[in-house]
Parts: sequence; C-alpha cells; structure tokens
Amino acid sequence: MSGIRVEAPARRRISAHSHITGLGLDEKGRAKIIGDGLVGQTEAREAAGIVVKMIREGRIAGRGILLVGPPGTGKTAIAVAIARELGEETPFVIMSGSEIYSTEKKKTEVLMEALRKSLGIKLREVRKVYEGVVKELKIRRARHPMVPYLTVPVEARVVLATKDEELTLTVPEEVTQQLLEMGIRKGDVIWIDAETGRVHRVGRTREVEGARTYDVETKRIVEIPKGPVRKEKEIVNVLTLYDLDMIYAAQRSVISFFGLTFEREIPSEVRRQVDETVKKWIDEKKAELLPGVLFIDDAHMLDIESFSFLTRAMESEFAPILILATNRGIARIRGTDIESPHGMPLDLLDRLLIIPTRPYTPDEIREIIKIRASEEEIALSNEALEKLVEIGSKTSLRYAVQLLEPARIIAEERGSSRIEVEDVERARKLFIDVSISTEYLKQYERLFMK
Repeated sequence: MSGIRVEAPARRRISAHSHITGLGLDEKGRAKIIGDGLVGQTEAREAAGIVVKMIREGRIAGRGILLVGPPGTGKTAIAVAIARELGEETPFVIMSGSEIYSTEKKKTEVLMEALRKSLGIKLREVRKVYEGVVKELKIRRARHPMVPYLTVPVEARVVLATKDEELTLTVPEEVTQQLLEMGIRKGDVIWIDAETGRVHRVGRTREVEGARTYDVETKRIVEIPKGPVRKEKEIVNVLTLYDLDMIYAAQRSVISFFGLTFEREIPSEVRRQVDETVKKWIDEKKAELLPGVLFIDDAHMLDIESFSFLTRAMESEFAPILILATNRGIARIRGTDIESPHGMPLDLLDRLLIIPTRPYTPDEIREIIKIRASEEEIALSNEALEKLVEIGSKTSLRYAVQLLEPARIIAEERGSSRIEVEDVERARKLFIDVSISTEYLKQYERLFMK
C-alpha cells in the first residue's frame, strides 16, 4: 500500500454566521431564548424586530441603526439576522470602516458604491414566450462553409408540450446553439423568448415517457406547465443600482486602439441617468425598489468627511437601511481633535437608533458553542463543552469558538472523533488568548523591536 495516499473527506466551508436565519422572535415580537440560530441578546433582538417592522412599513427614512457593545457580543449576527428577516432578495452588503481608505478611489466613491450595491431593483417584464416540456429535439447540421469535412448546427426542430397543448417549433442557429450549450434534452422544461430567442431552463420533469432520469438528479424537478405553449409570461429580474451604473457606464466607455477602457470612478451624470430611468420604471409599475442593508462594521474607523457623506446619504430618495457597529466608547472622531461617544459626530448620532449588546452569560455561551459545534459537525464531550464555557467566560466567546477547530484536529491526531478536555487544553496551550499574549509581551518586552 506504499505510495497510496488516502485523502481525508473534504469539510464544507462554514462562515461565522451561516447558521443565522432570522431574529428568533415569536408572533408578538418577543425574543426566544434560542431561535433562528441566535442565543440571548433578547432586548437587542426585540429592538431589531421593531426596526424590521419600521422598514417594512417604510417608516425609517432619514434614520439609521447603530449597534454598540463589547467585542464578540453578536453585533454582526444581529445585522445579518435583520437582512434575513427582510427576505432572500434583500441585498446585504457588509464592509469595514477601514475599507474606504483605498489608494485608487476616493473615500466617498467607495461609500457610494457600497450604498448603490445595497439598493435592489426588481424588474418585471411581460414577454411572449414558448414554454413547455421538451418531448422531441432534432438538430439539423450542414457542412461548414470554410471546412468541408466539418458539420455545424444550423437549426433545430423542437416539440414543446404542456398538459393542454403540443407545438412543434423550428428554431434558428442562435437558439440551436443555446440548446446545445445548455445540454437541453427530452424531459427538460424550458421557455424560449419569442422576440430575443433567449432560452431558459426551468427544470426537469419525470412525467415524460422515454425521458431518462437519474436517482441523483442535479436539476430541479418540476411539473409540466398548463395552458397553451405560446403565452405571455412575467419575467422578474433583480439588479442593484450599482449593476445598472456599470451597464450605463460601459455604454459610455471609450473604445481605444487597444480595446475597451473604463473610467475608474463612475461619473455622477451616469448615476443621475440611472436614477431617472429607475424612477420612470417605478412610476410605470415596471420595477419595484428593494431597499437593502448596508452594514459597516468598525464604524469608528470612518473619518469626519465619511460621516458627513453618510448623514446626507440617509436623507436621499434612494437610500438603503444603514447599520453601523462599533465597540468603542468615548473616542476621537477620526480627522478631528474632537472626542465623542463611539467616535462619531453628534449630528449623525442624533439620526441613529442605538441598540446596545451586552456580554453573554455562561448559559448563553454554552448554547452558542453547541450551535457552532453542530454547524461545523464537531462532536464534543460534556466535559470539553464545559471547559470551553469556562474559557469563554474568562476570556471571550470568540476565543472559545476559535478553539473548536484546532481541538478537533488534535482529537483526530490521537485517533478520536470526539473532542475531550485534554484536546481543548492542548489547543489553548498552543493558541493563546489576548491576556496571555499580553503577559508574554511583558515578559519578553526587551527582545521585541520597538
């Protein structure tokens, strides 16, 4: 068996907040102790629930949210939960306050792009389409005009059927190419735009006789459509204002000798043109505005110019829900010599609904660690769990959660699939927390470079 290497099974990538599905509130808006992946922080979650209702009722214009609390108390988790509550289509953009300091773009341009990415436009368009299940597909080929021994597809004969009708279509080369590239075959449910020829696969049905199906089917299983094959269908597309900015900017781009060139920053007249177009679509009922969430963590890293820009942006006609988060107390406003609560100017603080988060109790830490261990598919003994709770209470919840993966690897190295106390203790010895790191710095201070 030498020379044969057995690979460990790949573990799925887990994000820090992948387990969060909402705010975990009951029908009366009261926070459950454990709900939707969140634990504790009941007052903050209930406050966030009220914010969600204000957003849905369109009563939050000109205001933003500020989450304040010590590190590792769930500020980002609550912001993610607010976005989840607003729905899957809600744009959610997360950035750090330090990201605005780019060498290529102005600070206000970075913020403007983030704001525009946080605003969605749901475009509704009624199109004439041919929709049904493919009952037969035949491709006609002809000799290539330049290479006689090579044949190319020139048209296709497609039989589409619904539960009420069957229609045979002859489609040109452009549509035929799409059918081949998408691998369309008998049993697929598709629609073809009658005007543009664009092909869209809806899924696959098991109801067509002779259509090959698999035990493991990667395509969505759907029913055969009803009604006529040729019909009018409402097509819904969701774009952000930033997407439209880029499309309009590309149309204005200058074609140079070397190819297409783009301006580094989107001109203000392009954004004005996009805004006017979107307003027209909304007035004509062709589009619907989807206010998303722009979450800026470490908001104290923004400077006075950025705060002024955000204050004005919150009052604009097209504005997302702005959520800021900080773990600072009284701090200097960047770019000034003024000290202020959370390092933010008072005129901005007056426009923010402030939600505090508080340190977790040992019982809450226990439940959070259990949730994270389950999400990461890690088995813990009761003793190891209690050790992690003790560590989390003395140091921080974030540090305790970070020890899970190193402890798992240590347990596997000794041949166990479950983490025991000794694995946690060894992981803690190898990966020190902030307090031990500080003691280490003091002990060897003279050896470090100043």
